[in-house]
Amino acid sequence: MKKTILIINAHQKYDGISEGKLNKAFVDTATAYLKENKFNVIHTHTEQPYSIDDELQKLVKADFIIFQSPIYWFGVPWITKKYFDEVWSAGYTTVTCSGDGRTREDPSRRYGTGGLMNDKSYMLSLTYASPKIEFDDTNGFYDGKSIDDANIGTHKIFQFCGLQMLQTYAIYNVHKEENLNLEKELEIFRKTLKANFLSN
Repeated sequence: MKKTILIINAHQKYDGISEGKLNKAFVDTATAYLKENKFNVIHTHTEQPYSIDDELQKLVKADFIIFQSPIYWFGVPWITKKYFDEVWSAGYTTVTCSGDGRTREDPSRRYGTGGLMNDKSYMLSLTYASPKIEFDDTNGFYDGKSIDDANIGTHKIFQFCGLQMLQTYAIYNVHKEENLNLEKELEIFRKTLKANFLSN
Protein backbone atom coordinates (compact mmCIF):
# COMPACT_ATOMS: atom_id res chain seq x y z
CA MET A 1 0.00 0.00 0.00
CA LYS A 2 1.30 3.44 -0.96
CA LYS A 3 2.49 5.72 1.81
CA THR A 4 1.21 9.29 1.91
CA ILE A 5 3.39 12.34 2.45
CA LEU A 6 1.93 15.71 3.39
CA ILE A 7 4.08 18.64 2.26
CA ILE A 8 3.36 21.79 4.24
CA ASN A 9 4.56 24.89 2.41
CA ALA A 10 4.96 27.41 5.21
CA HIS A 11 6.12 30.29 3.02
CA GLN A 12 4.64 33.76 3.52
CA LYS A 13 5.22 36.32 0.79
CA TYR A 14 6.97 39.62 1.43
CA ASP A 15 7.16 41.73 -1.72
CA GLY A 16 10.71 42.42 -2.77
CA ILE A 17 12.17 40.32 0.05
CA SER A 18 10.73 36.82 -0.18
CA GLU A 19 8.57 35.92 -3.14
CA GLY A 20 8.34 32.19 -2.45
CA LYS A 21 10.12 30.89 -5.54
CA LEU A 22 12.81 29.06 -3.57
CA ASN A 23 10.41 27.28 -1.23
CA LYS A 24 8.24 26.39 -4.24
CA ALA A 25 11.28 24.88 -5.96
CA PHE A 26 11.79 22.56 -2.98
CA VAL A 27 8.08 21.69 -2.79
CA ASP A 28 8.00 20.93 -6.53
CA THR A 29 11.20 18.88 -6.35
CA ALA A 30 9.95 16.86 -3.40
CA THR A 31 6.59 16.29 -5.08
CA ALA A 32 8.13 15.01 -8.32
CA TYR A 33 10.75 12.86 -6.57
CA LEU A 34 8.30 11.25 -4.18
CA LYS A 35 5.68 10.57 -6.85
CA GLU A 36 8.40 8.94 -8.98
CA ASN A 37 9.07 6.70 -6.00
CA LYS A 38 5.41 5.68 -5.62
CA PHE A 39 4.30 7.89 -2.74
CA ASN A 40 0.96 9.66 -2.57
CA VAL A 41 1.67 13.36 -2.08
CA ILE A 42 -0.79 15.86 -0.64
CA HIS A 43 -0.22 19.55 0.00
CA THR A 44 -0.98 22.45 2.29
CA HIS A 45 0.14 26.04 1.80
CA THR A 46 -0.39 27.89 5.04
CA GLU A 47 -0.66 31.24 3.25
CA GLN A 48 -3.66 30.03 1.26
CA PRO A 49 -7.23 29.71 2.62
CA TYR A 50 -7.88 26.32 4.21
CA SER A 51 -10.60 24.34 5.94
CA ILE A 52 -9.63 23.21 9.43
CA ASP A 53 -11.55 19.95 8.99
CA ASP A 54 -9.84 19.27 5.66
CA GLU A 55 -6.43 19.98 7.18
CA LEU A 56 -7.09 17.58 10.05
CA GLN A 57 -8.04 14.88 7.54
CA LYS A 58 -4.70 15.45 5.77
CA LEU A 59 -2.92 14.87 9.08
CA VAL A 60 -4.88 11.64 9.54
CA LYS A 61 -4.00 10.42 6.03
CA ALA A 62 -0.31 11.33 6.16
CA ASP A 63 2.32 8.77 7.07
CA PHE A 64 5.01 11.46 6.84
CA ILE A 65 5.13 15.25 6.88
CA ILE A 66 7.65 17.48 5.12
CA PHE A 67 7.62 20.96 6.62
CA GLN A 68 9.06 23.37 4.04
CA SER A 69 9.62 26.78 5.59
CA PRO A 70 11.63 29.97 5.38
CA ILE A 71 13.05 31.27 8.62
CA TYR A 72 11.89 34.81 9.35
CA TRP A 73 13.33 36.52 12.42
CA PHE A 74 14.61 33.16 13.68
CA GLY A 75 11.26 31.35 13.50
CA VAL A 76 8.49 30.27 11.16
CA PRO A 77 6.33 32.94 9.47
CA TRP A 78 3.53 34.21 11.72
CA ILE A 79 0.86 32.94 9.37
CA THR A 80 2.25 29.44 9.81
CA LYS A 81 2.12 29.71 13.59
CA LYS A 82 -1.53 30.72 13.07
CA TYR A 83 -2.02 27.48 11.07
CA PHE A 84 -0.63 25.41 13.96
CA ASP A 85 -2.73 27.33 16.49
CA GLU A 86 -5.91 26.85 14.47
CA VAL A 87 -5.52 23.41 12.92
CA TRP A 88 -3.36 21.44 15.33
CA SER A 89 -5.23 22.84 18.33
CA ALA A 90 -8.51 21.80 16.70
CA GLY A 91 -7.16 18.24 16.67
CA TYR A 92 -6.75 18.21 20.42
CA THR A 93 -8.12 14.88 21.82
CA THR A 94 -8.89 13.55 18.30
CA VAL A 95 -5.96 13.85 15.87
CA THR A 96 -2.89 15.64 17.24
CA CYS A 97 -2.66 15.01 20.98
CA SER A 98 -4.67 14.01 24.03
CA GLY A 99 -3.27 16.62 26.36
CA ASP A 100 0.33 16.87 27.45
CA GLY A 101 0.60 13.21 28.51
CA ARG A 102 0.47 13.59 32.30
CA THR A 103 -2.38 11.99 34.24
CA ARG A 104 -3.41 11.88 37.89
CA GLU A 105 -3.78 8.11 37.56
CA ASP A 106 -0.19 7.62 36.38
CA PRO A 107 2.26 10.14 37.86
CA SER A 108 5.13 8.50 35.99
CA ARG A 109 3.85 9.88 32.67
CA ARG A 110 6.04 12.73 31.44
CA TYR A 111 5.10 16.06 29.91
CA GLY A 112 4.96 15.84 26.13
CA THR A 113 3.89 12.19 25.94
CA GLY A 114 0.27 12.76 24.91
CA GLY A 115 0.82 12.72 21.15
CA LEU A 116 -1.65 10.86 18.97
CA MET A 117 0.50 10.78 15.81
CA ASN A 118 3.06 8.29 17.06
CA ASP A 119 2.93 6.28 13.81
CA LYS A 120 4.14 9.24 11.73
CA SER A 121 7.48 10.96 11.07
CA TYR A 122 8.43 14.45 9.94
CA MET A 123 11.21 16.26 8.13
CA LEU A 124 12.11 19.94 8.39
CA SER A 125 13.34 21.61 5.20
CA LEU A 126 14.41 25.19 5.86
CA THR A 127 15.60 28.20 3.88
CA TYR A 128 17.99 30.51 5.74
CA ALA A 129 19.58 33.89 5.09
CA SER A 130 22.25 32.96 7.66
CA PRO A 131 25.47 31.42 6.34
CA LYS A 132 26.09 27.83 7.35
CA ILE A 133 29.29 28.71 9.19
CA GLU A 134 27.29 30.47 11.92
CA PHE A 135 26.00 27.09 13.17
CA ASP A 136 27.93 24.49 15.16
CA ASP A 137 30.54 27.08 16.11
CA THR A 138 30.85 28.45 19.63
CA ASN A 139 32.06 31.74 18.11
CA GLY A 140 29.19 31.86 15.62
CA PHE A 141 25.99 33.87 15.86
CA TYR A 142 24.03 30.83 17.10
CA ASP A 143 26.41 30.25 20.05
CA GLY A 144 27.43 26.77 18.97
CA LYS A 145 23.90 25.54 18.29
CA SER A 146 23.16 23.19 15.42
CA ILE A 147 20.42 23.83 12.87
CA ASP A 148 18.14 21.53 14.88
CA ASP A 149 18.98 23.26 18.17
CA ALA A 150 18.13 26.62 16.59
CA ASN A 151 14.71 25.28 15.53
CA ILE A 152 13.78 23.49 18.73
CA GLY A 153 10.40 25.25 18.94
CA THR A 154 9.31 23.88 15.56
CA HIS A 155 10.67 20.42 16.35
CA LYS A 156 8.75 20.37 19.62
CA ILE A 157 5.42 21.12 17.89
CA PHE A 158 5.79 17.87 15.94
CA GLN A 159 7.27 15.88 18.82
CA PHE A 160 4.57 17.03 21.25
CA CYS A 161 2.09 15.37 18.90
CA GLY A 162 4.11 12.14 18.79
CA LEU A 163 5.88 12.41 15.43
CA GLN A 164 9.40 11.03 15.00
CA MET A 165 12.16 13.30 13.70
CA LEU A 166 13.89 12.60 10.40
CA GLN A 167 17.04 14.22 9.02
CA THR A 168 16.73 17.99 8.58
CA TYR A 169 17.67 19.74 5.33
CA ALA A 170 18.59 23.44 5.16
CA ILE A 171 19.81 25.78 2.47
CA TYR A 172 21.82 28.77 3.71
CA ASN A 173 22.78 32.27 2.60
CA VAL A 174 19.80 32.43 0.27
CA HIS A 175 19.95 36.20 -0.29
CA LYS A 176 23.50 35.92 -1.65
CA GLU A 177 22.30 34.75 -5.05
CA GLU A 178 25.75 35.00 -6.63
CA ASN A 179 26.84 32.14 -4.35
CA LEU A 180 23.68 30.06 -4.66
CA ASN A 181 23.98 26.91 -6.76
CA LEU A 182 20.35 25.80 -6.71
CA GLU A 183 20.84 22.68 -8.82
CA LYS A 184 23.55 21.45 -6.47
CA GLU A 185 21.33 22.18 -3.47
CA LEU A 186 18.36 20.39 -5.01
CA GLU A 187 20.55 17.33 -5.51
CA ILE A 188 21.53 17.41 -1.82
CA PHE A 189 17.84 17.80 -1.02
CA ARG A 190 16.95 14.73 -3.11
CA LYS A 191 19.64 12.74 -1.29
CA THR A 192 18.08 13.80 2.02
CA LEU A 193 14.66 12.71 0.77
CA LYS A 194 16.14 9.37 -0.24
CA ALA A 195 17.76 8.89 3.19
CA ASN A 196 14.55 9.81 5.00
CA PHE A 197 11.93 8.03 2.91
CA LEU A 198 13.58 5.32 0.78
CA SER A 199 16.22 3.84 3.07
CA ASN A 200 13.90 1.69 5.19
